[in-house]
Amino acid sequence: MHLDSIKVARENIKDVVVKTPLLHSKFFSDLSKNNVFMKCENLQLTGAYKIRGALNKMMSLTNEEKAKGVVCSSAGNHAQGVAYAANLMGIKATIVMPTTTPYLKVQSTKDFGGNVILHGKCYDDAYSFAKKIEEEQGATFLHPFNDIDVIHGQGTIALEIFEDLKNVDAIVCPIGGGGLISGISLAAKEINPDIQVIGVQAEGASAMHDSFHAKRLTPIPYVSTIADGIAVKCPGDLTFSLIQKNVDTIVTVSDNEIVDAFLALNEKQKLVAEASGAASLAALSKLDFEDKNVVSIISGGNIDMLTIMSLINSGLVSRGRLFCFTVELPNIPGELSRITDLLRETNANVVKLEHNQFKAVNKLRNTLLEVTVETNGYEHIASIKDLFKTQGYIIEQLY
Repeated sequence: MHLDSIKVARENIKDVVVKTPLLHSKFFSDLSKNNVFMKCENLQLTGAYKIRGALNKMMSLTNEEKAKGVVCSSAGNHAQGVAYAANLMGIKATIVMPTTTPYLKVQSTKDFGGNVILHGKCYDDAYSFAKKIEEEQGATFLHPFNDIDVIHGQGTIALEIFEDLKNVDAIVCPIGGGGLISGISLAAKEINPDIQVIGVQAEGASAMHDSFHAKRLTPIPYVSTIADGIAVKCPGDLTFSLIQKNVDTIVTVSDNEIVDAFLALNEKQKLVAEASGAASLAALSKLDFEDKNVVSIISGGNIDMLTIMSLINSGLVSRGRLFCFTVELPNIPGELSRITDLLRETNANVVKLEHNQFKAVNKLRNTLLEVTVETNGYEHIASIKDLFKTQGYIIEQLY
């Protein structure tokens, strides 16, 4: 039943959305001991899958609804999808976004023609304000996930996956409110009832995970995760019911695991995704099977440069690729040169040096040197520490 509606949605949006590539990953395959493919919705028209559901929903509106305009709430990607679709169809769109939304997503939404209002600290705050606008102005509210037309639009991703890969054993999909995995699971389970559909949430935004395992809607009081695109305190009742029926399990991943996946995606696959987009890759190590064809949904790539730099640095630190330490030196000529000679001997690449006499414990005789170096991992860091110790230097590791 739902599969027919998803096929209709595919026809509705096919002239606008991009059929995104399904790319094989040797790196993530080796890591998970499965045959991993990436469905790259980060390469979608608006940088994320949300355009699919937004456009399909917009096409279902009556002329009267179109004339009154639309309003939505979004952490960023639904906003861009709604703004793009509304601009395409000549409909006025008001979009409420949390004040914590990354600048890139806010500006892109404006560039697509949306009237942006920033309100609240998370999606749920923005949702409440958008519903108020709906009531006061009569605009049609476009829910980002708890709407069957939106869900059918997102389900078109599954149709594309099966077109490109006939034998799919499992699909791993990030979850915020649940619209994406609801649509994908509806289509996938009708095409192949034996397929496993696995949801992924951030540990700090685990409302659907908690609800799924408790078998009842279980909102959480607050969210805390770098994956802003899936930071939802209260999942939808419609998506919850569909997920209960069609999703096999939901796992959680830590922010550190998301960062590691983000860094690997950049380094090994030369692809950029936002943190929520990399969540499905972070979950591959938690799969309890091997030698299966697994599709990971890379849900979006709308990420600003400052966040990219922050995530890369965090990933390098967590992998032991950046090592920062302080050491007190006698305040005499030649000591700094001795330190750089030791670092050269260990093949550590100096990123930053800060030399400050006034930070030393013994300010009259010593100076404090803070050093950041690029390393090859934790064994390399250990060898640097050992060498400095043999030369009488006491290192305090900062990270």
